[in-house]
Amino acid sequence: MSRLFVAIVPPSTVRAELAALAEPVPGVRWVPEDNLHLTLRFIGEADAAREAAFADSLAQVRVEPFILPVEGVGFFPSRGPAKVLWAGTGRAHTRLFQLRKQVDEALLAVESGLDVHSFSPHFTLGRLGTECEPKALARLLERHASFEAPPFRVSEFHLMASELSPGRPPAYAPVRTYALTAKG
Repeated sequence: MSRLFVAIVPPSTVRAELAALAEPVPGVRWVPEDNLHLTLRFIGEADAAREAAFADSLAQVRVEPFILPVEGVGFFPSRGPAKVLWAGTGRAHTRLFQLRKQVDEALLAVESGLDVHSFSPHFTLGRLGTECEPKALARLLERHASFEAPPFRVSEFHLMASELSPGRPPAYAPVRTYALTAKG
């Protein structure tokens, strides 16, 4: 069984800028630079047959390549204790949302029961434990309030598999890569 998700992986230069935001803050488990990505859709556990069906269906996605800004930092959820520290993609981006919609349609064609919820595009920078002090988080966000990484060209997306191991960050590996192309 594989644990699957669909993602955009930024170039190493952008991942390096995102990783540079990491600083010693008690209670923050920073995402390793190599794991930084934008999740388009989390799928979950899938056997080999479902994985192959998802992989084949995603090949039908047709969206033109686009430039994606990377700017701003924040946390989820907005109410209650913070759990995820993120960097955003600035304003709403039409092609990014077209890509997400087509990915959802491709996945739902395979399995209609997938949970399709709202989309808040972001790069997860860190996960916050209960020992993370709100004041320390506020200072971090204030220091990086004007964060911007270089915009990058999104010309592909990936079906990814993650392997979880106790006490270690997950290991991510591409199952299949899909080039973005114009309709036709």
